[in-house]
Amino acid sequence: MDWLIYLAAAASGIANPAQAGANAQLRKSTDHAIFSAVVVYLSGLICVLALQLLSRQTWPNGAKLADVPWWAWMGGILSIASTMAGITLAQKLGSGVFTGITVTASIAMSIAFDNFGWMGFERHTASWPRLAGGALMIAGLWLVARF
Repeated sequence: MDWLIYLAAAASGIANPAQAGANAQLRKSTDHAIFSAVVVYLSGLICVLALQLLSRQTWPNGAKLADVPWWAWMGGILSIASTMAGITLAQKLGSGVFTGITVTASIAMSIAFDNFGWMGFERHTASWPRLAGGALMIAGLWLVARF
C-alpha cells in the first residue's frame, strides 16, 4: 500500500510541467496573466467543491477552525505565487529549466523545513547525505539549464 502513496506523489510531479504549460498557454492565448490565474483557481474550486459533494464529508465546525495555526491559512496565497510564476515564466524558461528550478528550490527548502520541524513537519536532520542530495539537484539543474 505504501507504493500507492509514492505513485500518487510521482503523479503529482508528472502533472507539474503539464500544469505549468497549460497555465502559461492560457496566459499566452488570452494575453492576460491575472485572468488566467482566475480561470485556473475557479476551475480548481469547482472541482474541489464537486469532490466535497461526492465525499459527503461534513465541514469542520468553528471550534476546529479556531484551532488552525495562522500560517496554515496561507497555502492559497503561496499557491497563487507559484501559479503566477508558472503562468509568466514557464514558457520563457522552458519546461525543463522552470520545473528544475521549482523542484530544486522545493528540495532545498524541504531540507530546511524537515531539519527544523517547521510547519508541523516531522523533524529529519539535515545530514550530509541530504545536503549532498540537494547539491546534486543544483548540479542537475545546472546541466539542464546549460544544455
